[in-house]
Amino acid sequence: MRIPLSYIFRNLWTRKLTTVLTAGGMALVVFVFAAVLMLDAGLKKTLVSTGSYENAVLLRPAAQTEIQSAVYRDQASLVETLPEVARGEDGAPLVSKETIVLIAIPKRGSDKPANLVVRGMPAMGIRLRPQVKVIDGRMFRPGSSEVVVGRAIGEGFDGTSIGEKLRFAGREWTVVGTFDGEKSSFDSEIWGDVEQMMQAFRRSAYSSVLARLGGADQFEAFKARVAADQRLILEVKQEPLFYQDQSQSLSTFISYLGVALSVIFSIGAMIGAMITMYASVASRTSEIGTMRALGFRRSSILAAFLAESLLLALAGGVAGLALASFLQAFTITTMNFQSFSQLAFGFYLTPSIVFSTIAFSLFMGLVGGFLPSVRAARLEIVDSLRAA
Repeated sequence: MRIPLSYIFRNLWTRKLTTVLTAGGMALVVFVFAAVLMLDAGLKKTLVSTGSYENAVLLRPAAQTEIQSAVYRDQASLVETLPEVARGEDGAPLVSKETIVLIAIPKRGSDKPANLVVRGMPAMGIRLRPQVKVIDGRMFRPGSSEVVVGRAIGEGFDGTSIGEKLRFAGREWTVVGTFDGEKSSFDSEIWGDVEQMMQAFRRSAYSSVLARLGGADQFEAFKARVAADQRLILEVKQEPLFYQDQSQSLSTFISYLGVALSVIFSIGAMIGAMITMYASVASRTSEIGTMRALGFRRSSILAAFLAESLLLALAGGVAGLALASFLQAFTITTMNFQSFSQLAFGFYLTPSIVFSTIAFSLFMGLVGGFLPSVRAARLEIVDSLRAA
């Protein structure tokens, strides 16, 4: 004979304060667990959304970042002639030869400088990134000492408002606009003319070459052609995968930190659930004896108390997840260990995170409620009724 579900709900409702405190403790653990997963997902989304699968990035072999790379001018010119490279309506190859350097600028309200990426590019570089829109001011003019800054840079760093001047590489650069990269890593960059940047930084080679292919399905053929040409000793990666690799170190750090925090906090939450359920068994000893005398089996008692613990955990999981969902309104700025530059990204909630979070909270409820449920099921009828 099964115990009705309404009986389980009624017991939780009767002990409102204990129920709220236990579920609240679990909600805090779930909040931390979900926040870490959302942070990692936000980091990956930011970097993957930075690129297009139709674009290929060419770098020096073994270069982990664009900053470490060098592509000579003759190599870059040769890339433009490859048949897999798409061409515009005017017949020009859709190739952007770019140079990337790091500069240090103080954050607003702080004297401590932070590393920022400065990307020099031709007009074609802007054309290959259609997701980037100027939201204030205008785009820089080719051949000038003008720069535009990403939204996250404009909001967080000194001297990056329109009309202000940034001084680096021995020159002054006028900020003429702010652009929005749709929450991609471009929001954390400063853009200017590539030839002006190379002169200022005394560079003779580009850092990378970005090529738009005829389609994403032509990437393998393009990669094979580059590998077969002895003049092109370059490594080729699809743009989203290239940026995803940039997040590997930071993503690993966030994952390890999140797992460590979640394990520590979840142990506390499971002990809390266990204490709550043991107290529930102790206060209802005579009630359990009565149910056993009425014919309820030990397995039914075990299932009822386990269900009670799982409901507690489910309530805590839903509450913690609801709280964590509000984190999507915030943006985090931190250093990318791979490129040693500042990177702004936000929290991102996905269906898989919702599933993992609820499963994690139910696991805590199952572990925390198992031993008290076994104790309730093993109580003898006579001993239980004597305790009344």
